Amino acid sequence: MVIHESAEDYLESILVLQERRGQVRSIDIVNELGYSKPSVSIAMKKLRENGYISMDADGSITLNESGLAIAQRVYGRHKTISKLFVLLGVSPQIASEDACKVEHDLSEETFRKICQFVQESGQRLPPENQEG
Repeated sequence: MVIHESAEDYLESILVLQERRGQVRSIDIVNELGYSKPSVSIAMKKLRENGYISMDADGSITLNESGLAIAQRVYGRHKTISKLFVLLGVSPQIASEDACKVEHDLSEETFRKICQFVQESGQRLPPENQEG
């Protein structure tokens, strides 16, 4: 199944918020991403219907296995690309913002080479980006 960049961003944000706060609700995503409540509500409905997330009665959002796999992949790419940009001398904040712009569109070949370069520079890769 093809998943759109916006869905990847939502899933990544849910993962980051879960790591930071433990529990995630739609309002947390609104505040994190700066999107409107209706936009986030529609996105959560689509993610739920496609089996990427679950929501309990109190509105708490949980990543399902498929959603977690996508979120970890995208967030791992984000962290690795951010490290590359910081190695190049970009400030951490700008590096993170720029990583958001390219994390979805890089080919696997280019991303593998980035991982190789970052690792050879002595940096640790996120576990989801390590081979073997």
